[in-house]
Amino acid sequence: MRCDRRERWVRWMVALRLALVCIAAAPPALAAGSERSHGMWVWKGPVVLEAPRGAERLRDLCRTAGINEVYVSVFDHGKLGEVAALAAAIELLHRSGVRVEALLSSTDADEPGAHREKLLERTRTVVRFDQQHPGSRFDGVHLDIEPQQRPQNKGAGNLRFLPDLVETFRAVRALAEGAGLTVNADIQYKLLKSSRDERRALLQSLPRLTLMLYELSSPNDGSASAQQEQKLRAASRGFLDMAYEGLEGSDLAGLMIGLRTPDYGELLPRMLAALDEANGTNPHYQGWARHSYNDVLKEAP
Repeated sequence: MRCDRRERWVRWMVALRLALVCIAAAPPALAAGSERSHGMWVWKGPVVLEAPRGAERLRDLCRTAGINEVYVSVFDHGKLGEVAALAAAIELLHRSGVRVEALLSSTDADEPGAHREKLLERTRTVVRFDQQHPGSRFDGVHLDIEPQQRPQNKGAGNLRFLPDLVETFRAVRALAEGAGLTVNADIQYKLLKSSRDERRALLQSLPRLTLMLYELSSPNDGSASAQQEQKLRAASRGFLDMAYEGLEGSDLAGLMIGLRTPDYGELLPRMLAALDEANGTNPHYQGWARHSYNDVLKEAP
């Protein structure tokens, strides 16, 4: 009997140690469980991170603003920035519980052929970086593909580019997830006005999307802050409903909501908090993101 108890105790201790090892090795967001995502774009990443105390300043802002993931543009003229500085910055941010996603941007990567392949090669470069830096890996890839900026794609109902955009998302996902990277992509809200089948294809293409909810308000539009907040709460609920209307399934992307500094100025933190309050019970809502860290740098003395 005593021997049986000892064996059970030994097995329990081994299981506990294995669990602790898994938790310690998990990326920050995974170790944090179901913590809601609060993100921020960081443009001109090589310049930002290679500046004196650049990574430390970014980390400090993340702490004070409640940011737990950043989307860093890491390519400079088609090449990764200074690799040692990048690896050191990722390690520093990870120690503060901040996920780091490689931000890849393009206006034409939706198009099959050379444009899409250029984006896929950059994704492969991120994968190779992770393989070479196991202690300071990127956690994911963040896509900022804007076909709507091309003249032929402008207009509220003009979604001719959507099928190709979905195929690009799928291609990046196949590369990234095979290497243990998550994928998120920015989308314009006019995509949510597409048909049910088009929305299904979009929401099944990636595990997470970020809705850029811009130009609802302006600091100079004469509206009181309470009115701006109420407009944002209503719009965010409405677009979440619109995105998933008529769709069901566990394979649909979760949705974050992105706001930008020019729309709210110093009220931006309040508006971001309002998003969590308004949508916290919606199972599809995954958090907010603010655009961008570079606005903060412009305001710094």
